[in-house]
Amino acid sequence: MTRATCIAIVMTLLSLVAAGAHESRPAYLEIRETSPETYEVLWKVPARGPDMRLSLDVVFPEGTQSIGEPRARIADGAYVENRTVRRSGGLTGQTLSIDGLSSTKVDTLVRLTPLDGRTITVRATPDSPTVTIPKDPSTWQVTRTYTVLGVEHILFGIDHLLFVLALVLLVKGWHKLLGTITAFTVAHSITLAAATLGFIHVPGPPVEACIALSIVFVAAETIRSRQGEQGLAEKAPWIVAFVFGLLHCLGFAGALSEVGLPAQAIPLALLFFNVGVELGQIAFVLVVLAVLATLARLPVVRPDWSWRIAPYAIGITAAFWLTERTAGFF
Repeated sequence: MTRATCIAIVMTLLSLVAAGAHESRPAYLEIRETSPETYEVLWKVPARGPDMRLSLDVVFPEGTQSIGEPRARIADGAYVENRTVRRSGGLTGQTLSIDGLSSTKVDTLVRLTPLDGRTITVRATPDSPTVTIPKDPSTWQVTRTYTVLGVEHILFGIDHLLFVLALVLLVKGWHKLLGTITAFTVAHSITLAAATLGFIHVPGPPVEACIALSIVFVAAETIRSRQGEQGLAEKAPWIVAFVFGLLHCLGFAGALSEVGLPAQAIPLALLFFNVGVELGQIAFVLVVLAVLATLARLPVVRPDWSWRIAPYAIGITAAFWLTERTAGFF
């Protein structure tokens, strides 16, 4: 069984994961203190179609009062609710819970921004739906939270994983593959730091479209390589990985900007978010290689054209994303 055929099987499995990942998107609770002991609350829950959502609700600590009626809508595949609450003594140091979380597969990211401008981020999980918002997060809390966030962002970023999969298909030899992944990692680190800290500002939609275009390019280079035409991506894949790695990480930077960095531990949070992204990426590559090694030993008869399946499937999928994302500009 050729590498291309094996990767085609991996892609099928990956597409099934992506199809089931809709419910795996995390819920998001943002609490912003606008005046002493008064908070604006944004609550986002993954939606299931235009009229259904996951049955999750926020249970605030005792003594919390709602001001006015909640304002709810369905937008971008999520149920979005805005409300204003007040609590004597504030919310830092208090415990809140997500009702219904234990019966789902999703996590909930809780972000509190007090008046002093700090960002406090904690995670509620199905196993631990109740969280305490710390007054001063410990080093361990910051490290654990942002490492997990980094891993989740890469593993739920199907387009980023597809690009890495295309590189595995293109690059031949352990040394070249190691150098290519290392270049991708270095590029991630540079862009993530620059964009998150505000040195680079790039609109999200063009970045997402260019990410899709990069996948199309690598898929096309793979086809050219198999047809005997050696392009830049095959001669120096680390250069392609580095350049496109700068681009891909702008998507991660946008996600990290949405989550926010704790003002008291920006370098630590930035470092471990990046560590989480790279751990997730390395784990994905190792799993793909392990699956390829296993499938390659199976005595399966294959047609001569079977190598085309994987690069064409990757290219067609990315071309669809490119068209869809470009159309979103208008």
